[in-house]
Amino acid sequence: MYSLGFDIGSSSVKASILDVKTGKAVASASSPDREMDMIAHKAGWAEQKPESWYANALEALKKIKANSSIDFSAIKAIGISYQMHGLVLVDKNGEVLRPSIIWCDSRAVAIGQDAHLKLGSDYTLGHLLNSPGNFTASKLRWVIENEPDVHKKIFKAMLPGDYFAYKLTGEMTTTRSGLSEGIMWDFKENSVAHQLLKFYNIDESYLPKIVDTFSVQGLVTAKAAAEFGIPQGIPVSYRAGDQPNNAFSLNVLNPGEIAATAGTSGVVYGVTDQIKFDEHSRVNTFMHVNSAEGAPRLGVLLCINSTGILNSWLRKNVAENLSYEQMNELAAEVPIGSNGLQFFPFGNGAERVLQNREPGAKLEGLNFNIHTKGHLLRAAQEGIVFAFVYGMEVMQQTGISAKVIRAGKANMFLSPIFRETLAGITGATIELYDTDGSIGAARGAGVGAGIYKSFAQAFEHLQKIEVITVPESQQQAYKAAYQQWKTNLEMSL
Repeated sequence: MYSLGFDIGSSSVKASILDVKTGKAVASASSPDREMDMIAHKAGWAEQKPESWYANALEALKKIKANSSIDFSAIKAIGISYQMHGLVLVDKNGEVLRPSIIWCDSRAVAIGQDAHLKLGSDYTLGHLLNSPGNFTASKLRWVIENEPDVHKKIFKAMLPGDYFAYKLTGEMTTTRSGLSEGIMWDFKENSVAHQLLKFYNIDESYLPKIVDTFSVQGLVTAKAAAEFGIPQGIPVSYRAGDQPNNAFSLNVLNPGEIAATAGTSGVVYGVTDQIKFDEHSRVNTFMHVNSAEGAPRLGVLLCINSTGILNSWLRKNVAENLSYEQMNELAAEVPIGSNGLQFFPFGNGAERVLQNREPGAKLEGLNFNIHTKGHLLRAAQEGIVFAFVYGMEVMQQTGISAKVIRAGKANMFLSPIFRETLAGITGATIELYDTDGSIGAARGAGVGAGIYKSFAQAFEHLQKIEVITVPESQQQAYKAAYQQWKTNLEMSL
């Protein structure tokens, strides 16, 4: 018996098939082979065609079918992980009205700031736990203000995962966790954020029906079954934004547990049972996947927009298409602190941790007589980690303290420099696991469909593959390099 998980990212779509008895992924594939196209008509804009997510999910599953002997008729449930904060608009026929405004698009920053000022922090922080910022509700308001022809045709406004689930099942639904990540959930009233939606002139009928995160959310249609080669009528039984799902995939479900990921963007995500928020909304609080009546679970999320995307940019434009492993080897030849070369990795949209500023990426301290390609590569990785740590210091103010950080062994966590720098500055132990977003989604599907009777059963076979620590005697060099970077950052803001 198998479950199928999809991870709908902004770079690619990954599919994994999980053997629910052994808890092991038996096949995985992603599409496309290069990063998905992103549409940017203006600086700070970022859009993608939702249809491309579905097309790439089909291609990923075709790859699995071509390279394995798995009996697809034994797939019993589907889970979905998806890029957070995006906006997909469809008409009454379910047709997409415009490209999705995705997570790193910053056009709605001013709209969210205006709402925060006019509605007041007692409401926005006390009820929503966040400034409306650049989240889904603010993006929808931007469409209402700027695209009246689109506005008048809107039937439903969905998150990327809602749209993908609709394409599989024909059902237009969402989750409370999803609404919270779009800043459309009122935590104090335990309801849809009526006051914000009214302020934004958003018709509440645009919101899909709410379903539980772990539940039978819809059944695969005959059309989708034929396209994917999977059984008709199996349930989509789990759906979560990529960062709550990443935490779930690492069995991060209880207060005090922390997950991290470093793909296109970088995230640190800590779980709490306390309704807390950062007064400047530099880190954000959302409903976690296992939150329940009487047992709240909230995720405090730090996001750094430029993580893997910076490393990818360097590979394409500086490293002459060296492999990432070769880039790491060059960087490892350079000492901690990169001989004074500092990289500020803020070149992928407005950064929440910098209060929605968009300073752009920059190098500082470049010396033509000292610095080499290896220095540039190391400074970039250090700069990404420094940005992580800068945000984690904000998280500490909400009660999230990093003693153990769990992550999948993937993306930037494949780099010894990245993970050792993070462990060196924070003093935390880093635990790496054999899992990822698509595997986590497949595991969640097993829970939602009742195949697994508990979270403990679902994670019985989760495998820890590496532990990274840096002795206290070796931490000082990492901390000194970070403090200099932090000083220069704050002077420039």
